[in-house]
Amino acid sequence: MNGYIDGYLNEHPGVFDPDDIRILVAAFEKAWASVEASGAAVNTESKAASARAILAKHIIAAATQGERDQGRLRDGALLAFAQANLRTAPRRRPPPSARLAGKRSAHETASR
Repeated sequence: MNGYIDGYLNEHPGVFDPDDIRILVAAFEKAWASVEASGAAVNTESKAASARAILAKHIIAAATQGERDQGRLRDGALLAFAQANLRTAPRRRPPPSARLAGKRSAHETASR
C-alpha cells in the first residue's frame, strides 16, 4: 500500500527525509486500514483509488505544513475522507413507508 502514497511523495522531491517518509507511510497505512475496517463504501477500484488519493493528499499537505505526528496525520486524513464522502454521498430515497404515507388508499379516495 505504501507504493500508493509514494506516487504522491514523488511530487515533492527533497521535502521529506527518510524518517518523515516512514511517518507519512505509517499514517497512510493506518488511515487506510481504518477506512477498510469502517465498512465505508469503497467496494470498487475507482472508489478505493479516490479514497486513497484523499488520504494521501491530506497527509502530504499537512506534512508540508510541518505536521509530523502520525496520529494527527491519520485523524486529519480520515476527517478529510469523511467530509469528502459527505459531499459526494448519493441522495437516498425515503423508505417505502414514508413514500406511501402521502398516498391515499382507494377506500379513502372513494369516501371523499
